[in-house]
Amino acid sequence: MRLVQRNIKVKLQNTLLLFIAGIYFTGCAPIPNFTYTPESTVAPAIVKFENQSEKAENYAWQFGDKSTSTELEPTHRYMASGNYEVELKAIKGKKERIIKQKIVITAPEQCLVELQTPFGNMLIELFNSTPKHRDNFIKLAEEGFYDSLLFHRVISGFMVQGGDPDSKGAVAGRALGMGGPGYQVDAEISPDHVHVKGALAAARTGDQINPQRKSSGSQFYIVQGRPVDENMLNVVQSRMGIRYTDEQKAAYLAQGGTPQLDAQYTVFGRVVQGLDVLDKIAEVATDQRDRPLEDVTMKIVVIK
Repeated sequence: MRLVQRNIKVKLQNTLLLFIAGIYFTGCAPIPNFTYTPESTVAPAIVKFENQSEKAENYAWQFGDKSTSTELEPTHRYMASGNYEVELKAIKGKKERIIKQKIVITAPEQCLVELQTPFGNMLIELFNSTPKHRDNFIKLAEEGFYDSLLFHRVISGFMVQGGDPDSKGAVAGRALGMGGPGYQVDAEISPDHVHVKGALAAARTGDQINPQRKSSGSQFYIVQGRPVDENMLNVVQSRMGIRYTDEQKAAYLAQGGTPQLDAQYTVFGRVVQGLDVLDKIAEVATDQRDRPLEDVTMKIVVIK
């Protein structure tokens, strides 16, 4: 009887010690926790993460799109829509604990791409009313065609041009502007789209050899332009036989552009964010062929 009582007492003591040890070790372990605040839930979406963990020394974040961070409170940019599982690992010495939360990013209503440059990024809308140019541009971007190509022709007060595959890794001073993917895109010139500042348009060869005004398969330009007044618009309307809407006139007067190119080239998009980046590129020093003395590279990412 006494032996049984002793065994029970020992078991109770061991259980109490284990319980106390569990409390001790749990109390020493880090406690991960976070909240997030999206500036927008539509791609491209910037999400700020607020770390509310306790007793941790280091952190490891996984954002669900193969991107990671070790910052205390990171800000992350989601370029594509989807359901993402965000993981925060709180670390203290050899102890680690993980918490996960889901975040939903939706696709934009417009067709968007981000043009990334050393001077910053431009967010560009591609027009659905120019489907051939839109689809071709997206196809090339998704294939990585534009990665590391140059803005090979830059004219301040006019436009910046790129998309020549021969520009990738081109030695300094090499003449550029004749390359392409081996095909042209049928013209989609529309009176609805004009060359106001920030317009994205397709480059092409001249009317003498290209009377159908087909576009280059890959080369494009973005309009910087100059200030525009009513007289200039009236001259262009008379010369080109076009008629601007009140909205187009207002845009030209407010933003400037290159109306002399209207009705001659396909405008298939516009910069919706990052006109300051356009201005920075347009002001770089260039040689006598208008090629920047220091390479200005690009990468184009499709926002899905």
